[in-house]
Amino acid sequence: MKWKTKINHPLVLRIEGQLLLIEGILMLTVLPATYFHHGLYAFSMPFSALITLLTGFIFVIATRNHKNDKTTSRDGVYIVCVSWLILSLFGAMPYLLSKSVPNFTDGFFEALSGFTTTGATIMTRIESLPKDILLWRSMTQWMGGFAIIVFTIAILPYLGMSGMQLFVAEINDINYDKLHPRIMHTVWRVWGLYLFFTLLETLLLYWGDMDFFDALCHSMTTISSGGFSTRTESLGAFSNYSQVVVSVFMVLSGCNFSLLLISMGRKHFSIFKNQEFKTFLLYIIVLGIAIGLVLLFARHMSLGTAFRQSFFSVISSLTTTGFFVGDYMAWPTFLWTILLILMFIGGCSGSTSGGIKIFRHLIFTRNAMLELKRIIHPNAILPVKVNGKSISSSGVSKNITFIFIYFLVFIAGSVILLFSGADFNMAISASIASLSNVGTGMGKVGLGFSYVAFTPFAKWILMLMMILGRVELFSLITLLSRSFWRN
Repeated sequence: MKWKTKINHPLVLRIEGQLLLIEGILMLTVLPATYFHHGLYAFSMPFSALITLLTGFIFVIATRNHKNDKTTSRDGVYIVCVSWLILSLFGAMPYLLSKSVPNFTDGFFEALSGFTTTGATIMTRIESLPKDILLWRSMTQWMGGFAIIVFTIAILPYLGMSGMQLFVAEINDINYDKLHPRIMHTVWRVWGLYLFFTLLETLLLYWGDMDFFDALCHSMTTISSGGFSTRTESLGAFSNYSQVVVSVFMVLSGCNFSLLLISMGRKHFSIFKNQEFKTFLLYIIVLGIAIGLVLLFARHMSLGTAFRQSFFSVISSLTTTGFFVGDYMAWPTFLWTILLILMFIGGCSGSTSGGIKIFRHLIFTRNAMLELKRIIHPNAILPVKVNGKSISSSGVSKNITFIFIYFLVFIAGSVILLFSGADFNMAISASIASLSNVGTGMGKVGLGFSYVAFTPFAKWILMLMMILGRVELFSLITLLSRSFWRN
Protein backbone atom coordinates (compact mmCIF):
# COMPACT_ATOMS: atom_id res chain seq x y z
CA MET A 1 0.00 0.00 0.00
CA LYS A 2 1.35 3.41 -0.96
CA TRP A 3 0.94 6.13 1.58
CA LYS A 4 0.97 9.78 0.67
CA THR A 5 0.51 12.65 3.09
CA LYS A 6 -2.25 15.17 2.53
CA ILE A 7 -0.36 17.84 4.45
CA ASN A 8 0.53 20.94 2.45
CA HIS A 9 4.11 21.12 3.71
CA PRO A 10 5.25 24.28 1.89
CA LEU A 11 2.24 26.12 3.29
CA VAL A 12 2.90 24.72 6.77
CA LEU A 13 6.53 25.85 6.55
CA ARG A 14 5.44 29.33 5.49
CA ILE A 15 2.96 29.62 8.35
CA GLU A 16 5.59 28.47 10.83
CA GLY A 17 7.90 31.11 9.38
CA GLN A 18 5.23 33.76 9.85
CA LEU A 19 4.72 32.66 13.46
CA LEU A 20 8.46 32.92 14.07
CA LEU A 21 8.44 36.43 12.61
CA ILE A 22 5.66 37.37 15.04
CA GLU A 23 7.60 35.79 17.91
CA GLY A 24 10.73 37.67 16.89
CA ILE A 25 8.84 40.97 16.75
CA LEU A 26 7.50 40.33 20.25
CA MET A 27 11.06 39.75 21.40
CA LEU A 28 11.99 43.13 19.95
CA THR A 29 9.23 44.81 21.94
CA VAL A 30 10.94 43.52 25.09
CA LEU A 31 14.15 45.42 24.28
CA PRO A 32 13.11 48.64 26.09
CA ALA A 33 12.88 46.63 29.32
CA THR A 34 16.32 45.18 28.56
CA TYR A 35 18.05 48.53 28.17
CA PHE A 36 16.14 50.59 30.73
CA HIS A 37 16.82 48.04 33.48
CA HIS A 38 20.35 47.08 32.36
CA GLY A 39 20.17 43.32 32.68
CA LEU A 40 23.38 41.40 33.34
CA TYR A 41 23.09 39.65 29.97
CA ALA A 42 21.60 42.44 27.87
CA PHE A 43 22.57 40.68 24.63
CA SER A 44 20.31 37.67 25.26
CA MET A 45 17.02 39.18 24.09
CA PRO A 46 18.28 41.02 20.95
CA PHE A 47 20.31 37.97 19.91
CA SER A 48 17.28 35.69 20.43
CA ALA A 49 15.14 38.09 18.39
CA LEU A 50 17.73 38.15 15.60
CA ILE A 51 17.95 34.35 15.35
CA THR A 52 14.15 33.97 15.48
CA LEU A 53 13.50 36.65 12.86
CA LEU A 54 16.22 35.29 10.58
CA THR A 55 14.86 31.74 10.76
CA GLY A 56 11.31 32.94 10.13
CA PHE A 57 12.48 35.05 7.20
CA ILE A 58 14.29 32.06 5.67
CA PHE A 59 11.16 29.90 5.98
CA VAL A 60 9.00 32.54 4.31
CA ILE A 61 11.48 33.24 1.50
CA ALA A 62 11.97 29.53 0.83
CA THR A 63 8.22 29.09 0.22
CA ARG A 64 7.57 32.39 -1.59
CA ASN A 65 6.86 30.66 -4.93
CA HIS A 66 4.31 28.31 -3.42
CA LYS A 67 0.93 29.10 -5.00
CA ASN A 68 -1.45 26.79 -3.16
CA ASP A 69 -3.01 28.86 -0.39
CA LYS A 70 -5.88 26.51 0.40
CA THR A 71 -5.71 25.53 4.04
CA THR A 72 -7.69 22.53 5.20
CA SER A 73 -8.49 21.68 8.78
CA ARG A 74 -6.11 18.73 8.39
CA ASP A 75 -3.32 21.25 7.83
CA GLY A 76 -4.63 23.23 10.80
CA VAL A 77 -4.36 20.28 13.19
CA TYR A 78 -0.81 19.61 12.04
CA ILE A 79 0.20 23.28 12.26
CA VAL A 80 -1.19 23.70 15.77
CA CYS A 81 0.52 20.62 17.19
CA VAL A 82 3.88 21.51 15.64
CA SER A 83 3.64 25.22 16.47
CA TRP A 84 3.77 24.69 20.24
CA LEU A 85 7.13 22.94 19.82
CA ILE A 86 8.63 25.39 17.31
CA LEU A 87 7.61 28.50 19.26
CA SER A 88 8.81 27.01 22.54
CA LEU A 89 12.14 25.96 21.01
CA PHE A 90 12.95 29.53 19.98
CA GLY A 91 11.19 30.97 23.03
CA ALA A 92 13.63 29.13 25.29
CA MET A 93 16.62 31.05 23.92
CA PRO A 94 16.22 34.17 26.12
CA TYR A 95 16.16 31.98 29.24
CA LEU A 96 19.28 30.08 28.20
CA LEU A 97 21.31 33.05 26.96
CA SER A 98 20.49 35.13 30.03
CA LYS A 99 21.42 32.14 32.24
CA SER A 100 18.05 32.39 33.98
CA VAL A 101 17.88 28.59 33.68
CA PRO A 102 20.76 26.11 34.06
CA ASN A 103 20.04 23.80 31.10
CA PHE A 104 17.98 23.25 27.93
CA THR A 105 15.35 21.10 29.64
CA ASP A 106 14.49 23.85 32.12
CA GLY A 107 14.52 26.51 29.41
CA PHE A 108 12.21 24.51 27.14
CA PHE A 109 10.00 23.70 30.14
CA GLU A 110 9.60 27.39 31.01
CA ALA A 111 8.91 28.38 27.39
CA LEU A 112 6.44 25.56 26.73
CA SER A 113 4.69 26.29 30.02
CA GLY A 114 4.31 29.87 28.81
CA PHE A 115 3.03 29.19 25.30
CA THR A 116 0.58 26.54 26.54
CA THR A 117 -0.50 29.04 29.26
CA THR A 118 0.17 26.40 31.90
CA GLY A 119 2.11 28.66 34.25
CA ALA A 120 4.27 25.93 35.79
CA THR A 121 7.72 27.35 36.48
CA ILE A 122 11.16 26.15 37.45
CA MET A 123 12.06 29.64 38.72
CA THR A 124 12.50 29.80 42.50
CA ARG A 125 13.07 33.54 43.07
CA ILE A 126 10.85 35.37 40.60
CA GLU A 127 11.79 38.86 41.81
CA SER A 128 15.47 38.24 41.09
CA LEU A 129 14.89 37.65 37.37
CA PRO A 130 15.79 40.42 34.90
CA LYS A 131 12.86 42.62 33.87
CA ASP A 132 13.11 41.62 30.23
CA ILE A 133 12.87 37.93 31.15
CA LEU A 134 9.80 38.60 33.32
CA LEU A 135 8.19 40.51 30.46
CA TRP A 136 9.06 37.74 27.99
CA ARG A 137 7.49 35.13 30.29
CA SER A 138 4.25 37.12 30.25
CA MET A 139 4.38 37.64 26.48
CA THR A 140 4.71 33.91 25.82
CA GLN A 141 1.47 33.33 27.69
CA TRP A 142 -0.27 36.24 25.99
CA MET A 143 0.71 34.94 22.55
CA GLY A 144 -0.24 31.39 23.51
CA GLY A 145 -3.61 32.49 24.87
CA PHE A 146 -4.70 34.00 21.57
CA ALA A 147 -3.36 30.97 19.67
CA ILE A 148 -5.61 28.79 21.83
CA ILE A 149 -8.70 30.80 20.85
CA VAL A 150 -7.82 30.50 17.15
CA PHE A 151 -7.29 26.76 17.62
CA THR A 152 -10.68 26.39 19.31
CA ILE A 153 -12.60 28.42 16.74
CA ALA A 154 -10.95 27.16 13.56
CA ILE A 155 -9.58 23.66 14.24
CA LEU A 156 -11.49 21.83 16.99
CA PRO A 157 -14.91 21.96 15.28
CA TYR A 158 -13.39 19.92 12.46
CA LEU A 159 -12.72 17.16 14.99
CA GLY A 160 -16.15 17.56 16.55
CA MET A 161 -14.51 17.97 19.94
CA SER A 162 -15.74 21.39 21.04
CA GLY A 163 -19.01 23.22 21.47
CA MET A 164 -18.07 25.88 18.94
CA GLN A 165 -19.92 24.41 15.97
CA LEU A 166 -23.23 24.61 17.84
CA PHE A 167 -23.37 28.39 17.49
CA VAL A 168 -20.67 29.42 14.98
CA ALA A 169 -22.04 27.23 12.20
CA GLU A 170 -25.59 28.47 12.79
CA ILE A 171 -24.65 32.14 12.95
CA ASN A 172 -22.09 32.25 10.13
CA ASP A 173 -23.24 29.34 7.94
CA ILE A 174 -19.79 27.78 8.04
CA ASN A 175 -18.63 24.52 6.49
CA TYR A 176 -15.91 23.01 8.66
CA ASP A 177 -14.34 20.95 5.90
CA LYS A 178 -12.10 23.96 5.22
CA LEU A 179 -11.05 27.02 7.14
CA HIS A 180 -13.81 29.26 5.83
CA PRO A 181 -12.98 32.97 5.36
CA ARG A 182 -15.82 33.85 7.74
CA ILE A 183 -14.07 31.90 10.47
CA MET A 184 -10.93 33.96 9.96
CA HIS A 185 -13.05 37.12 10.02
CA THR A 186 -14.35 36.02 13.42
CA VAL A 187 -10.76 35.33 14.53
CA TRP A 188 -9.71 38.90 13.71
CA ARG A 189 -12.67 40.34 15.60
CA VAL A 190 -11.85 38.17 18.61
CA TRP A 191 -8.25 39.41 18.39
CA GLY A 192 -9.55 42.97 18.76
CA LEU A 193 -11.53 41.98 21.86
CA TYR A 194 -8.52 40.11 23.30
CA LEU A 195 -6.31 43.17 22.86
CA PHE A 196 -8.96 45.50 24.29
CA PHE A 197 -9.32 43.41 27.47
CA THR A 198 -5.53 43.35 27.87
CA LEU A 199 -5.19 47.13 27.60
CA LEU A 200 -8.20 47.79 29.82
CA GLU A 201 -6.92 45.55 32.61
CA THR A 202 -3.47 47.11 32.35
CA LEU A 203 -4.95 50.58 32.92
CA LEU A 204 -7.13 49.42 35.82
CA LEU A 205 -4.22 47.69 37.56
CA TYR A 206 -1.97 50.70 36.96
CA TRP A 207 -4.53 52.90 38.72
CA GLY A 208 -4.12 50.65 41.76
CA ASP A 209 -0.90 49.72 43.54
CA MET A 210 0.95 48.18 40.57
CA ASP A 211 3.50 50.05 38.50
CA PHE A 212 3.05 49.94 34.72
CA PHE A 213 5.43 47.00 34.28
CA ASP A 214 3.64 44.79 36.81
CA ALA A 215 0.24 45.88 35.47
CA LEU A 216 1.17 44.97 31.89
CA CYS A 217 2.69 41.61 32.83
CA HIS A 218 -0.30 40.57 34.96
CA SER A 219 -2.88 41.70 32.42
CA MET A 220 -1.21 39.57 29.73
CA THR A 221 -1.09 36.52 31.98
CA THR A 222 -4.65 37.03 33.24
CA ILE A 223 -6.44 37.35 29.92
CA SER A 224 -4.53 34.31 28.63
CA SER A 225 -5.41 32.26 31.75
CA GLY A 226 -1.66 31.78 32.17
CA GLY A 227 -0.82 32.69 35.73
CA PHE A 228 2.80 33.78 35.46
CA SER A 229 3.43 36.55 37.99
CA THR A 230 6.27 38.98 38.63
CA ARG A 231 6.21 38.02 42.32
CA THR A 232 6.84 34.74 44.09
CA GLU A 233 3.74 35.38 46.23
CA SER A 234 1.62 35.80 43.08
CA LEU A 235 -1.32 38.20 43.56
CA GLY A 236 -0.95 37.91 47.32
CA ALA A 237 1.81 40.52 47.02
CA PHE A 238 -0.66 43.16 45.80
CA SER A 239 -3.65 45.05 47.19
CA ASN A 240 -7.24 43.88 47.53
CA TYR A 241 -8.17 46.22 44.66
CA SER A 242 -5.73 44.49 42.30
CA GLN A 243 -7.03 41.09 43.33
CA VAL A 244 -10.63 42.12 42.58
CA VAL A 245 -9.66 43.53 39.16
CA VAL A 246 -7.77 40.35 38.29
CA SER A 247 -10.77 38.26 39.46
CA VAL A 248 -13.07 40.07 37.03
CA PHE A 249 -10.74 39.57 34.09
CA MET A 250 -10.14 35.93 35.01
CA VAL A 251 -13.89 35.43 34.66
CA LEU A 252 -13.79 37.12 31.24
CA SER A 253 -10.86 34.95 30.17
CA GLY A 254 -12.85 31.85 31.14
CA CYS A 255 -15.80 32.88 28.93
CA ASN A 256 -16.32 31.96 25.31
CA PHE A 257 -14.71 34.87 23.45
CA SER A 258 -16.84 34.42 20.35
CA LEU A 259 -20.02 34.50 22.44
CA LEU A 260 -18.81 37.66 24.19
CA LEU A 261 -18.18 39.24 20.80
CA ILE A 262 -21.56 38.22 19.41
CA SER A 263 -23.35 39.44 22.54
CA MET A 264 -21.74 42.85 22.17
CA GLY A 265 -22.68 43.13 18.51
CA ARG A 266 -26.20 41.73 18.38
CA LYS A 267 -29.07 43.03 20.43
CA HIS A 268 -31.15 39.87 20.09
CA PHE A 269 -28.31 37.62 21.28
CA SER A 270 -27.39 37.38 24.94
CA ILE A 271 -24.59 35.33 26.43
CA PHE A 272 -26.79 34.80 29.49
CA LYS A 273 -28.95 32.48 27.37
CA ASN A 274 -26.00 30.15 26.90
CA GLN A 275 -26.19 27.16 29.26
CA GLU A 276 -22.44 26.67 29.45
CA PHE A 277 -21.93 30.29 30.53
CA LYS A 278 -24.74 30.06 33.08
CA THR A 279 -23.23 26.88 34.52
CA PHE A 280 -19.83 28.62 34.64
CA LEU A 281 -21.28 31.49 36.69
CA LEU A 282 -23.24 29.07 38.88
CA TYR A 283 -20.07 27.20 39.86
CA ILE A 284 -18.35 30.47 40.76
CA ILE A 285 -21.22 31.91 42.80
CA VAL A 286 -22.23 28.76 44.68
CA LEU A 287 -18.73 27.52 45.48
CA GLY A 288 -17.44 31.03 46.18
CA ILE A 289 -20.14 31.57 48.79
CA ALA A 290 -19.81 28.06 50.27
CA ILE A 291 -16.03 28.20 50.67
CA GLY A 292 -16.25 31.77 51.94
CA LEU A 293 -18.64 30.69 54.70
CA VAL A 294 -16.30 27.86 55.74
CA LEU A 295 -13.33 30.26 55.89
CA LEU A 296 -15.43 32.75 57.83
CA PHE A 297 -16.54 30.34 60.56
CA ALA A 298 -13.86 27.60 60.51
CA ARG A 299 -10.78 29.75 59.90
CA HIS A 300 -12.20 32.83 61.69
CA MET A 301 -11.27 35.19 58.87
CA SER A 302 -12.89 38.58 58.50
CA LEU A 303 -15.91 38.74 56.20
CA GLY A 304 -14.07 40.62 53.46
CA THR A 305 -10.95 38.46 53.56
CA ALA A 306 -12.89 35.18 53.60
CA PHE A 307 -15.02 35.92 50.55
CA ARG A 308 -12.28 37.71 48.61
CA GLN A 309 -9.92 34.74 48.99
CA SER A 310 -12.74 32.28 48.37
CA PHE A 311 -13.98 33.82 45.12
CA PHE A 312 -10.47 34.54 43.88
CA SER A 313 -9.36 30.92 44.46
CA VAL A 314 -12.51 29.43 42.91
CA ILE A 315 -12.23 31.65 39.82
CA SER A 316 -8.49 31.01 39.45
CA SER A 317 -8.93 27.22 39.70
CA LEU A 318 -11.99 27.01 37.44
CA THR A 319 -10.42 29.18 34.73
CA THR A 320 -7.11 27.30 35.20
CA THR A 321 -5.27 30.62 35.55
CA GLY A 322 -3.20 29.58 38.55
CA PHE A 323 -3.08 32.86 40.47
CA PHE A 324 -3.62 32.48 44.20
CA VAL A 325 -3.77 34.70 47.28
CA GLY A 326 -3.05 33.56 50.81
CA ASP A 327 -1.97 30.16 52.04
CA TYR A 328 -4.77 27.97 50.69
CA MET A 329 -2.93 24.84 51.90
CA ALA A 330 -3.74 25.96 55.46
CA TRP A 331 -7.44 25.62 54.64
CA PRO A 332 -9.37 22.47 55.59
CA THR A 333 -8.42 19.57 53.32
CA PHE A 334 -11.81 19.28 51.63
CA LEU A 335 -11.62 22.92 50.49
CA TRP A 336 -8.42 22.62 48.47
CA THR A 337 -9.69 19.24 47.24
CA ILE A 338 -12.60 21.17 45.70
CA LEU A 339 -10.07 23.48 44.06
CA LEU A 340 -8.33 20.45 42.53
CA ILE A 341 -11.64 19.22 41.11
CA LEU A 342 -12.31 22.65 39.61
CA MET A 343 -8.94 22.44 37.85
CA PHE A 344 -10.23 19.34 36.07
CA ILE A 345 -13.45 21.06 34.99
CA GLY A 346 -11.95 24.19 33.41
CA GLY A 347 -13.72 27.14 31.81
CA CYS A 348 -15.97 27.51 28.78
CA SER A 349 -15.23 26.26 25.28
CA GLY A 350 -13.77 29.03 23.14
CA SER A 351 -11.93 30.52 26.12
CA THR A 352 -8.24 30.57 27.00
CA SER A 353 -8.87 28.18 29.92
CA GLY A 354 -7.61 24.63 30.08
CA GLY A 355 -9.29 21.62 31.63
CA ILE A 356 -12.01 19.36 30.29
CA LYS A 357 -14.37 22.32 29.71
CA ILE A 358 -17.83 22.88 31.15
CA PHE A 359 -19.48 22.01 27.83
CA ARG A 360 -18.33 18.41 28.12
CA HIS A 361 -19.46 18.21 31.73
CA LEU A 362 -22.92 19.33 30.62
CA ILE A 363 -23.05 16.60 27.99
CA PHE A 364 -21.76 13.98 30.42
CA THR A 365 -24.17 14.81 33.26
CA ARG A 366 -27.20 15.16 30.98
CA ASN A 367 -26.46 11.90 29.23
CA ALA A 368 -26.07 10.17 32.62
CA MET A 369 -29.47 11.47 33.73
CA LEU A 370 -31.07 10.40 30.45
CA GLU A 371 -29.55 6.93 30.78
CA LEU A 372 -31.49 6.49 34.02
CA LYS A 373 -34.68 7.45 32.18
CA ARG A 374 -33.85 5.07 29.32
CA ILE A 375 -33.67 2.20 31.80
CA ILE A 376 -37.25 2.95 32.83
CA HIS A 377 -38.40 3.79 29.28
CA PRO A 378 -36.17 1.69 26.96
CA ASN A 379 -38.10 2.62 23.79
CA ALA A 380 -38.13 6.36 24.42
CA ILE A 381 -36.07 8.67 22.20
CA LEU A 382 -34.30 11.00 24.59
CA PRO A 383 -31.64 13.11 22.86
CA VAL A 384 -29.02 15.01 24.83
CA LYS A 385 -29.65 18.72 24.38
CA VAL A 386 -27.49 21.74 25.13
CA ASN A 387 -28.78 25.24 24.44
CA GLY A 388 -31.91 23.66 23.01
CA LYS A 389 -29.98 21.78 20.32
CA SER A 390 -29.68 18.01 20.14
CA ILE A 391 -26.21 16.50 20.30
CA SER A 392 -25.75 13.55 17.95
CA SER A 393 -25.02 10.17 19.50
CA SER A 394 -21.54 10.25 17.95
CA GLY A 395 -20.96 13.70 19.44
CA VAL A 396 -22.01 12.47 22.88
CA SER A 397 -19.78 9.42 22.50
CA LYS A 398 -16.77 11.53 21.47
CA ASN A 399 -17.09 13.89 24.42
CA ILE A 400 -17.59 11.11 26.96
CA THR A 401 -14.64 9.23 25.47
CA PHE A 402 -12.58 12.41 25.77
CA ILE A 403 -13.34 12.67 29.50
CA PHE A 404 -12.48 9.00 29.98
CA ILE A 405 -9.13 9.33 28.15
CA TYR A 406 -8.42 12.57 30.01
CA PHE A 407 -8.61 10.75 33.34
CA LEU A 408 -6.52 7.87 31.99
CA VAL A 409 -3.79 10.31 30.96
CA PHE A 410 -3.96 11.95 34.39
CA ILE A 411 -3.60 8.59 36.15
CA ALA A 412 -0.78 7.46 33.84
CA GLY A 413 1.05 10.75 34.35
CA SER A 414 0.70 10.48 38.13
CA VAL A 415 2.04 6.90 38.16
CA ILE A 416 5.05 7.82 36.00
CA LEU A 417 5.83 10.79 38.25
CA LEU A 418 5.65 8.50 41.28
CA PHE A 419 8.20 6.14 39.70
CA SER A 420 10.41 9.12 38.85
CA GLY A 421 10.80 9.87 42.56
CA ALA A 422 8.00 12.34 43.35
CA ASP A 423 5.89 11.75 46.46
CA PHE A 424 2.19 10.94 46.14
CA ASN A 425 0.77 14.43 46.73
CA MET A 426 3.39 16.01 44.49
CA ALA A 427 2.72 13.56 41.65
CA ILE A 428 -1.07 13.94 41.79
CA SER A 429 -0.95 17.71 42.02
CA ALA A 430 1.65 18.18 39.26
CA SER A 431 -0.22 15.82 36.96
CA ILE A 432 -3.48 17.76 37.35
CA ALA A 433 -1.75 21.14 37.11
CA SER A 434 0.09 20.20 33.90
CA LEU A 435 -2.69 18.37 32.08
CA SER A 436 -5.28 21.04 32.91
CA ASN A 437 -2.76 23.84 32.15
CA VAL A 438 -3.10 25.36 35.61
CA GLY A 439 0.57 25.36 36.62
CA THR A 440 0.16 26.14 40.30
CA GLY A 441 -0.85 23.03 42.19
CA MET A 442 -0.84 21.98 45.82
CA GLY A 443 1.90 21.29 48.33
CA LYS A 444 5.43 21.32 46.86
CA VAL A 445 4.17 22.62 43.49
CA GLY A 446 1.85 25.14 45.09
CA LEU A 447 2.09 28.82 45.87
CA GLY A 448 5.69 29.95 46.40
CA PHE A 449 7.17 26.67 45.11
CA SER A 450 8.38 25.58 41.68
CA TYR A 451 8.95 22.45 39.57
CA VAL A 452 12.72 22.64 39.89
CA ALA A 453 12.84 19.58 42.18
CA PHE A 454 11.55 17.21 39.46
CA THR A 455 14.05 15.07 37.58
CA PRO A 456 14.74 15.90 33.90
CA PHE A 457 12.75 12.81 32.88
CA ALA A 458 9.76 13.93 34.99
CA LYS A 459 9.92 17.42 33.47
CA TRP A 460 9.65 15.98 29.95
CA ILE A 461 6.65 13.92 31.04
CA LEU A 462 5.05 17.06 32.46
CA MET A 463 5.77 18.92 29.20
CA LEU A 464 4.07 16.15 27.25
CA MET A 465 1.04 16.49 29.52
CA MET A 466 1.01 20.26 28.98
CA ILE A 467 0.82 19.73 25.21
CA LEU A 468 -1.81 16.99 25.55
CA GLY A 469 -3.94 19.27 27.70
CA ARG A 470 -3.50 22.25 25.40
CA VAL A 471 -4.30 20.51 22.09
CA GLU A 472 -7.19 18.69 23.79
CA LEU A 473 -5.86 15.12 23.46
CA PHE A 474 -7.75 14.08 20.33
CA SER A 475 -5.86 16.54 18.15
CA LEU A 476 -2.55 14.88 18.99
CA ILE A 477 -4.13 11.42 18.78
CA THR A 478 -5.51 12.35 15.34
CA LEU A 479 -2.07 13.54 14.26
CA LEU A 480 -0.51 10.22 15.30
CA SER A 481 -3.18 8.03 13.65
CA ARG A 482 -2.58 6.18 10.37
CA SER A 483 -5.74 7.48 8.76
CA PHE A 484 -4.54 11.06 9.23
CA TRP A 485 -1.55 10.43 6.93
CA ARG A 486 -3.15 7.97 4.51
CA ASN A 487 -4.13 9.31 1.11
